[in-house]
Amino acid sequence: MAIRVMVYDDNEALRASIGALIDGEDDLEMVAAMPNAETVETDIRQFKPDVVLMDIDMPVVDGVAAVLRIRQMDAQLPVVMLTIFDDTDHIFNAICAGASGYLLKQHVTAELAGAVRMVLAGGAPMTGAVARKVLAMVPKAAPAAPEGSALSTRETAILQLLVNGYSYKMMAAELGVSIDTIRFHIKKIYDKLHVHSAAGAVSRAIRDKLV
Repeated sequence: MAIRVMVYDDNEALRASIGALIDGEDDLEMVAAMPNAETVETDIRQFKPDVVLMDIDMPVVDGVAAVLRIRQMDAQLPVVMLTIFDDTDHIFNAICAGASGYLLKQHVTAELAGAVRMVLAGGAPMTGAVARKVLAMVPKAAPAAPEGSALSTRETAILQLLVNGYSYKMMAAELGVSIDTIRFHIKKIYDKLHVHSAAGAVSRAIRDKLV
């Protein structure tokens, strides 16, 4: 079954371009493309996407606000942010809101399909320039982990694999456990680090030298 992708972007030409890229992949299907996220909750319920591609800078409801609204109704739905600027404030706000990955639009042609597959597998796709901006911003506002929240040995090992770009399936194979076990540990890691996505966990891991 094809991966169902939903796109939010106010640029009509870019929506069409993304649609063409997705339609060119046998395992991807674009189920809807919207110019803004004003009706995001209704859209998600109606089209049931597996992955959402979200422009950061849109009229009416911007991408960061849209991610917050999505997270209120679905904590797990992967949302990959799209931006033409490596704008640190917007990108960092999106991390805090719970975004799952970040691509610069000028790299969409080369990176989009792989990013959709990666984020659905539990990874945190980021264009290199965006990742550097994210890591530079994290120390400004990331909350310190409270006492008693130290990661276990197994959680640290899984966090290291997450930093290395492993998918849930790859982690399970590496550690000899089930994917459900990996999901259980990932949720515990998110809770302990006070993050909502793989991108946030990777950022905290690098900033705080947890691995």
